[in-house]
Amino acid sequence: MVIPSKIVLVLIFMLALFSAQSSWAQISQKETERAAELLATFLNAGRVIVERNQSVINDPGKGDKGFTPEVFEQQVLEEFFRQTDIDLRGTSSLPTITQGLLTRLLHASKEVVADAQFVINQRGIGYKNFIPATFGSQAARKFSNRSHVTLKQTTLNPRNAKNAPDAYEEHILKRLATQPASSTSIMEWIEEGQTLRMLIPIYYSHDCLACHGHPKGILDISGYPREGAREGDLAGAISVQIPAGGP
Repeated sequence: MVIPSKIVLVLIFMLALFSAQSSWAQISQKETERAAELLATFLNAGRVIVERNQSVINDPGKGDKGFTPEVFEQQVLEEFFRQTDIDLRGTSSLPTITQGLLTRLLHASKEVVADAQFVINQRGIGYKNFIPATFGSQAARKFSNRSHVTLKQTTLNPRNAKNAPDAYEEHILKRLATQPASSTSIMEWIEEGQTLRMLIPIYYSHDCLACHGHPKGILDISGYPREGAREGDLAGAISVQIPAGGP
């Protein structure tokens, strides 16, 4: 009997998923924590690349911007390497499950850039609303929908309800808001060691203030009221949640 190719592909996917889940159950707490840090770092690297290309993306006089998923991939892998000394383009010493998660996040990130091509390449329109926050939210949701790991951008004053903090995130964000700026992540195992929670704070840069700065309450270019933030204020955090032993 010949098995249809679609069924074969589904079986291969299910086998790979089962294998990944089995591998995850054997990963140590230390490796899990490292995976959480790398996922957050990679998402932030993607945000950096989108911010770095804002002048190109928002150029109203140019049609094809050349900011393709392939160009994004090259730039984000270089930025990730710059931040971590890990080259995902070659063989790495990362655990297989961590390598797989990072690859899945890369694919989700490229899909977000691909989905935005029509908007990015529109001529005659300046601001495209394809900014680091937009990219990060969409890439994190795509990744989370395909993984047992929950990756999220969150803030105390979300413009998008999907980015609203849960009780744990709200508690940590309120604590971070009262402390000096720091790139140190907040990480702990909760629920008797059954769930890893990690938040890496994000702070407003000078470029962010065009939409989030003063005067407070005045509508920005995207139509939202400005928050009255200053450079270095807490903007939010990248949140990672990983259950021990997989789903």
